[in-house]
Amino acid sequence: MKNNQAHTVASPPGPLSFREGEPDVSVETESSGFPSLKDNAHQAFAGPGGEATHKAIRLAILLSGRGSNMVALVKAVHQGVLQELAEVAVVFSNNPDAPGLETAAALDCPTASLSSQGRKRAEFDAEVVDILNGYQPDYVVLAGYMRILSPTFVRAFAGRIVNIHPADTHQHQGLHAYEWAFDNQLAETKITVHLVDEGLDTGPILAQHPVDLRGAETLAEVERRGLAVEHHVYAETLAELIRQRQPVKLPKDTSSPPGPLSEGQGTGG
Repeated sequence: MKNNQAHTVASPPGPLSFREGEPDVSVETESSGFPSLKDNAHQAFAGPGGEATHKAIRLAILLSGRGSNMVALVKAVHQGVLQELAEVAVVFSNNPDAPGLETAAALDCPTASLSSQGRKRAEFDAEVVDILNGYQPDYVVLAGYMRILSPTFVRAFAGRIVNIHPADTHQHQGLHAYEWAFDNQLAETKITVHLVDEGLDTGPILAQHPVDLRGAETLAEVERRGLAVEHHVYAETLAELIRQRQPVKLPKDTSSPPGPLSEGQGTGG
């Protein structure tokens, strides 16, 4: 549906190293007190044989376009590294015409949308928060979401928003990371998965993976190699995050202004 109305398509009830020298997924820095996960997200319960099991973590995947990273994540949930660890609670888009919504529905994922066109950022994000909360997500996963996240959104899911950025966030922040790597003729770039705070690609890094760019003579080839890495690194990092079952806390100071659109929100398909 269009014209700023949310819509849902019902669906039936399917070795990466973390950065050396940095804390692993449980970033135990000082916190502003925001919960990192839903209170009951990791509670154990007895399985059929009396063994301790865990509830599947619910993912809200956000996209604005075709959603190639979304497809990779859904496949990982159905038959890959996220199987039995996670489930897709909803695939959401700020663009009701996004091709990724139709693809998600074909993959039996619930979908929802709300047009952001002409909307004030904080007002729009408050409505999106309400929509997503209806699906009770444990993590919000950005997969080509072409929106600057307002403090309203970030604080609603503090410590639970995950982003993928096609560069080392210590070297390049914001848009056009593949162009940056190509223009500077880098022999190697990195794919970074990180938590989202209120800054621009400044959240705690969860994992990084190199991309070999030697011999890549066109920007299209750089992007092809990068996306191939993105599509497996994102799922593997989320799986590791879920397996660790540890609280993830953002640094105390998350008051920095949001700045331009983050590359991880705007690319990755």
